[in-house]
Amino acid sequence: MIRYAAIIPHPPIIIPTIGRSNLNLCRKTVNAMKAAGEKFRAVKADTIVLVSPHGPVQYDKFVVNYSSTLRGDLSQFGDHRKFIFENDRELVDEIVKSSRSSHLPVGLARELELDHGALVPLHYLINEKDLSYNPRLVHMSFSMLPLDYHFRFGEVLGKVLQSSPKIISFIASGDLSHRVTPEAPAGYSSQGRIFDRNLTEFIQRKNVKSILNFDPYLIEEAGECGLRSIIILLGALANLKWEVKSLSYEAPFGVGYMVVNLNIK
Repeated sequence: MIRYAAIIPHPPIIIPTIGRSNLNLCRKTVNAMKAAGEKFRAVKADTIVLVSPHGPVQYDKFVVNYSSTLRGDLSQFGDHRKFIFENDRELVDEIVKSSRSSHLPVGLARELELDHGALVPLHYLINEKDLSYNPRLVHMSFSMLPLDYHFRFGEVLGKVLQSSPKIISFIASGDLSHRVTPEAPAGYSSQGRIFDRNLTEFIQRKNVKSILNFDPYLIEEAGECGLRSIIILLGALANLKWEVKSLSYEAPFGVGYMVVNLNIK
């Protein structure tokens, strides 16, 4: 069953060994990530289900990592901490079976390294000093299919996860607009801040309908990478009672970072 859920950004710069002095510019996000880690570890999930925008995204299908061991590090950015997880293949098999029965396209990928969309959240969720706690991991990517497909896929995930006797934490990894300020790496769009403001308000109000009906022009102009991850999570929680426990937002480098802890009732 799902016992913890969160929406978490994935900029490597928020990791101390990478961001260094820049950490002071995104302190709000760092503090929110630390708080998320504490809430996550209190649940002691058997398995983490994590949706990343930077896995093997395919246009016409959702992709689940089927490697027996899931491993990776952020050495390309300057942090050499190693992450190794056992894949929860039993859960993956159930997800794939249920998705295909619901006529949702799902593919499997093998021998993949964990991407930074997974590793940055995991850096804050998993305490490297607590060697006794090593949950299994399910690592997947969204598709470029319409938003309603992602919600339906999330609903299928939710049914599988809720029927499981395992304690599960669900993490939607994703940054918001990459075009919030003139200094943004993807260039500036006045729509970037509007997208971020709307999405954070919709999340606060649990306005799932408005999220599913986001203006496609606004999504395109925002240059975001988290919306589909979030919609999958919302689909997974569709039949559960939940509330926003805390929400943090800032865009110190022109990219929107939102950290949301959800309380599953």
